Amino acid sequence: MISILFGGAVSMVLTLVGTRWAIALLAKRGYGQEIRTDGPTSHATKRGTPTMGGLVFIIATVIGYFAAKLFTMTAPTASALLVLFLLVGCGAVGLLDDAIKIFRQRSLGLRSKAKLAGQTIVAVTFTILALQFPDGRGQRPASPFISFIRDISWLHLLPVLAVIWILLLINGMSNAVNLADGLDGLSAGASMMVFGAYTLICIWQFNQSCATAPGSKCYEVRDPHDLAVVAAALTGALFGFLWWNASPAKIFMGDTGSLSLGGALAGLAVMTRTELLVLLLGGLFVMITASVIIQVTVFKVTRAATGVGKRVFLITPIHHHFEMLGWEQVNVVIRFWIIQGLCTVTGLGLFYAEWVTG
Repeated sequence: MISILFGGAVSMVLTLVGTRWAIALLAKRGYGQEIRTDGPTSHATKRGTPTMGGLVFIIATVIGYFAAKLFTMTAPTASALLVLFLLVGCGAVGLLDDAIKIFRQRSLGLRSKAKLAGQTIVAVTFTILALQFPDGRGQRPASPFISFIRDISWLHLLPVLAVIWILLLINGMSNAVNLADGLDGLSAGASMMVFGAYTLICIWQFNQSCATAPGSKCYEVRDPHDLAVVAAALTGALFGFLWWNASPAKIFMGDTGSLSLGGALAGLAVMTRTELLVLLLGGLFVMITASVIIQVTVFKVTRAATGVGKRVFLITPIHHHFEMLGWEQVNVVIRFWIIQGLCTVTGLGLFYAEWVTG
């Protein structure tokens, strides 16, 4: 438990201090955010705000984790290192995207196919490695089963299908968090809640692990305690980052941050055998992504049928729709945080209820 608290505390302090330094450095170099021209007019004032702030909490999380390992004199585990690999790898794709936006001074960075290719390389590498490295009990970091709160026994996938399934989960979650990163503090605050929930889930799985407490209700999860350290480090890092990212934001996380957070979230879901539960724990991200899918689908179908495309929302992602209706940005963020909080609490409730009922 000490390593979990220590890792979270170190990463939080690093982002509280480091983000202030990053703001000054990025502003001096002119690495500012470009704004989409079809968005709410109130966003024009955000042009030039330092971006790529995700670098700070990525570095803080990695340092926080290894500081906790050094403090407790314990070795890193395969599960934790793979989640960190996903965090850094997806962040590298986002960093390239942000760099193109800055140097070409446009709101679009990598082309969609190039970004997807980068995410796919990272995700496939993660998946192949995660299906290796059995421990003394034969337990691997990832599982070939689709899981909800535990592995679903009748949903065993062939290796190729398991790679495709985890790939879809990683790319889906990283892009979902990316879509949510449109308002000051929205993505950081919502992600912090989900990683906080995973800290609790991993602690519970460690206490009820089949490796230490065999029984009918135990969890077959590899390295749950170390996964809790990673989740706590991410929670602490986002807590510190939100100090500077809350409205009015002094810095944006950029695709560097949002893609990395979504990747790490999917990685924790894979490692903890909660791949379907994460859709509820991160319900806000699912809702925001669904709004984009609905908008595009309806527009294309109606245009094909009538020649004139119709829209369900004024603009997507859906948080911008409410801005266009006249809601203040702060009100949208707080209300969406409430929605995310309800999703997180409900997900944790289902997780605990499954253990109680067996």
